[in-house]
Amino acid sequence: MTNSTPDITRELVALVREGHLAAFIDRAWNLPVADFGDVLAALPAADRSRLIAELPPQLTRRVAAAIARGSQPRTGTAGSLLTSHVVQVNAADTIALAVEAVRRQAAAIGDLTEIFVVDGARRLSGVLSVKQLLVSPPDALIRDVMHRNAMHVGPAEEQAVVARVIRRYTLTSVAVVDESGRLLGRVTADAVRDVAVDEAAEDLLHFAGVSSGETADATWSLAVRSRLPWLYANLAPAFGAAAVVFFFKGTLLRVVTLAVWLPVVAGVGGNAGTQALATAVRRLVLHPGRPEGLRSLIWREAAIGATNGLAIGVIVAGVAVLLGESWRLGLIVSVAMTANLALAGVAGAAIPTVLKRIGRDPALASPVIVTALMDACGFALLLGLASRALP
Repeated sequence: MTNSTPDITRELVALVREGHLAAFIDRAWNLPVADFGDVLAALPAADRSRLIAELPPQLTRRVAAAIARGSQPRTGTAGSLLTSHVVQVNAADTIALAVEAVRRQAAAIGDLTEIFVVDGARRLSGVLSVKQLLVSPPDALIRDVMHRNAMHVGPAEEQAVVARVIRRYTLTSVAVVDESGRLLGRVTADAVRDVAVDEAAEDLLHFAGVSSGETADATWSLAVRSRLPWLYANLAPAFGAAAVVFFFKGTLLRVVTLAVWLPVVAGVGGNAGTQALATAVRRLVLHPGRPEGLRSLIWREAAIGATNGLAIGVIVAGVAVLLGESWRLGLIVSVAMTANLALAGVAGAAIPTVLKRIGRDPALASPVIVTALMDACGFALLLGLASRALP
């Protein structure tokens, strides 16, 4: 706290819970804005709503400032995307009164597609369409003509969930309510769409190993500073692939033609890993919080990789034999291809999954990293099998 102590906070919270609003106002009149945030955070939702509803205007403005300063919503949540520009009417009003209220409020917002219905405590009660407002009798009550099952989300809801709600129910916006059901604002479909486009562009840059801070008109020095760290990070797996070749250099010197097939096995494995990586990242974005689905995705990608590897390996082995290589070398290339593509499926699905579970962006598992990893695995499989099976 700034000027007050935890003891004072507990005392103020007790005053609110016991209904001593006058004593609270007397003690809290000169409380700093930051300390209002501490008091509000310590109050249960129901007490907080009652307090805000009964405070005089001077303290209400200070509470609003405390909420704005001390409760900034996390980026990527409904709270960070919501707008307070909503059209709302009271459930107890008549259609005639609602028309006047809508006329006053509609001028302040850019679109009028739905009208939110609230009760006396500003809790969301339902939603009213413009058509219902126009065709209903002037003396009808709003509560009798509204749709009671209004879709809504909490301010902490992830934007992916908000997007799914808007898409599933074909909404132009969705209401955002707090723990007690009070209407805070709305998130529009355009807001979700804009954020989704920005995130997709950022993920694309991460996939290419470029920092999201590099813009299209960035200077060459900024571009170098943006890209060089990613290239440094890729040195480790690249050295790993080189170390595999060095370890098996005796086999490579003995069967020089293996050098022809190293880039084939490794290159196709890298491409397969990128395919699995793209599928896994898409699954994580569209279906978050489903670990059982992610586990099945890993096994699925491994099976797909093994099947594709076998199909491609047979062709590569046939080409090797047609070029004059022994059938044994062709078989080794085929087995190495099959195993490498199976591992590529596992790596492409597992790496972004692990990153997601440890709280990192799964798009950081860029194709550059997966490709370098599959290079090392491809080299190890081909040279390792050849060292044991070839004379």
